[in-house]
Amino acid sequence: MAQKQEEDDKVRLDKWLWAARFYKTRALAKSAIESGKVHCRGDRCKPGKEPRIGDEFQIRIGFEEKTIVVQALSIVRRGAPEAQTLYAETEASVAKREAAAAMRKAGSLGVSTDGKPSKKQRRDLFKFRGSSNDE
Repeated sequence: MAQKQEEDDKVRLDKWLWAARFYKTRALAKSAIESGKVHCRGDRCKPGKEPRIGDEFQIRIGFEEKTIVVQALSIVRRGAPEAQTLYAETEASVAKREAAAAMRKAGSLGVSTDGKPSKKQRRDLFKFRGSSNDE
């Protein structure tokens, strides 16, 4: 049992991100870290970095950017409810993500990009751009 505890203390960042279910595969976690999408205290990380309990990471996945605090270490990928106990997202991060999602939703104007826009959609686009439809 002491060996198991010792192994959990030495966990790689890419393996922890995979176990915490931020990425589907460890390879995706490693490439995200190497491409600069994971930061610890404002600095870029390496896949071999050993996260510690209490460390704060900024993780960018798609449009979302999360700030999380490590609460537990694990090298085993388990179910989502158990994986969520490994970290806690900060309140500021939750508020920032919700505001960004609302901005993206409001910016779409309900215009679909499937095929040619309807007459009403064109008028809405012209109104949004501030140009006349004489062009």
